[in-house]
Formats: sequence, C-alpha cells, structure tokens
Amino acid sequence: MRALPPFTDDRLLIGADQCSDAAVYLIADGIAIAQSVDFFAPIVDDAFVFGQIAAANALSDLYAMGAEPRLALNIVGFPEGDAEPELLHEILRGGAERVIAAGAVIGGGHSVRDREIKYGLCVTGVVDPARMRSNQNAVSGDVVVLTKPLGTGIITTANKADRCPADVLERACASMIELNDGASAAASDCGARAATDITGFGLAGHTIEMADASDVTIRIELDRLPVIEGAIALAEPTNLSRASGTNREYCRAKMVIPPKADARLIEIVLDPQTSGGLLIAVERERADELVEACRGRGVEHAAIVGTVEPAGPHRLVLE
Repeated sequence: MRALPPFTDDRLLIGADQCSDAAVYLIADGIAIAQSVDFFAPIVDDAFVFGQIAAANALSDLYAMGAEPRLALNIVGFPEGDAEPELLHEILRGGAERVIAAGAVIGGGHSVRDREIKYGLCVTGVVDPARMRSNQNAVSGDVVVLTKPLGTGIITTANKADRCPADVLERACASMIELNDGASAAASDCGARAATDITGFGLAGHTIEMADASDVTIRIELDRLPVIEGAIALAEPTNLSRASGTNREYCRAKMVIPPKADARLIEIVLDPQTSGGLLIAVERERADELVEACRGRGVEHAAIVGTVEPAGPHRLVLE
C-alpha cells in the first residue's frame, strides 16, 4: 500500500492509515457511515453455519467502531460444476440469518467463478462521530476487556484433520456465530472510546495494532484470558495454521513473552481468530461496569484481561 496515493478528504474520519476495523466517512452533521469488507474460504463443513460465521465476522468490524449495521452486500466465489448449487443456497441463507439478526438488510452482491468456495460481506453501518470508537484512543490508565473466548483457529484447524472433539467444535462455532452487538452496546453505554475486534492477526497482533495506533503499551495477564474449553489441549504444532507462524513473526519484536509461560497459552494468544470478540479499552473506574453490562446482554465470557500503560520499549507485554 506504500505505493498508493494518499486519500485526503475532510469527511474521511477514519481511513487505512492506522489499521482501524472500518473506514468512517461523515455524510452529515452527527451522522457518519462505517464500511468494511471481509470474506474467506469455509472453515467448517456445515454450509449454513459457515455462512453465519462469515457474516458475523464481517459485521464485527462495524461493532468495533460503535456503528449500527444497516446494509450488507454478498461476496461469493463459487466453483462452476464442481459444487451443488444447494451448497451456495445454504451459505447465503446462513449469512442472511445473521444480517437479519443484526437488524440490517442484504441489498444484493457479486459472485465470481472460483476454484475454491469463498463467502463474506461488504457491510455498511451508521455511527455518531461523537460516540465513534477506533483503535487509536486507548490511554494510559485504561483497563482492557475481552468479550469472547480465544482458540477458534486452533480448533478449526484441528477439525480439518479430524483431531477435534465434536463438543469443542460446537463451542467454537457457537462463539463464532455470536454477534458482537451486545458487547458494542455495552461499550457505548460505558463510554469506551477505543476498541478493535480480534480476528486474523490474533489477540497479540490486534492488541499491538491498538497499542501502535494509540502510542501506548498494553499489558495482558495470561491467566485472565477466556479460552474456549478444549482449545488449550489442542494447541500443539500439528494444529497450528500457517497464520499462527506469520502472527508470531509480526509480533516478535513488539511483544514480551514471560520465560516460563505455558507455550500452549502463547499459541492461543497468537492464534488467528475468526469472528472473535471485541478488545475494549475503558476507563478503570468503569471496567467492572462494562463487564457486567456485557454479561447482562448475554456476553457471558467478557473479562478484564489487562491494562494500558505509557508507551515503553514494547507494545504488548504478556505476564
């Protein structure tokens, strides 16, 4: 992207410069649109569930920004002649179910012939700029809350090789299908101004992005992290995706790992997530309120996991 021309527009409130979750564009006083796009290949065998997961994952970018979803467009790659049309029908039906649950509508979309099935959404929402969140607003003294358990990448990778117990996969799917609407509303009610959703760069990568954008250091307590039951037992080298390795390389120079830390738990921190939770920085005085507000909206795994400190030599410190 370094070779691309910079885009300057006073109405472009959030662009690509700080790796925020969605672009935000002011369209009128007090009203901005937030827009994002995400799609990927199937990570589970059930077509309907895959559609649900992909849609929830795309919508999560809007929730991280504090936006309310309004419109979605389907994005489809589908092999011609090598897959039954009913499979695509189920994927689209799953996506539509999550979009409807989010209170939004699907206005169409675009499809291409592809050797591999792919599905996702381009999503648009509305947000009041005065209540907008981004990954740039964490300040020293804030407390950090994570709203979903970790481990989806390890679990789905293990499942592809038939090494994942059915109940563990079921828990992972339930987490990935869950919308981040309740966590987003709770964050807004508690005055949180900084958030990001945890997806492909894992907890470590997205935490570092927030710390970079906000010019702070974030300290995460490993024993506080919510983890999907059964994921730690699967956190072995044979169940790690290629993205786990690239996440480690990306984070290595900016992260401190305790010398005696459980290696499997470090893999959980680096694990690329699909439709993960929100990482929210909130004033210390309102952190417990935020957790209770999340749980009151059904976000049962919300937990305080760390603190924000003045910028130090590393962006992420694990302890």
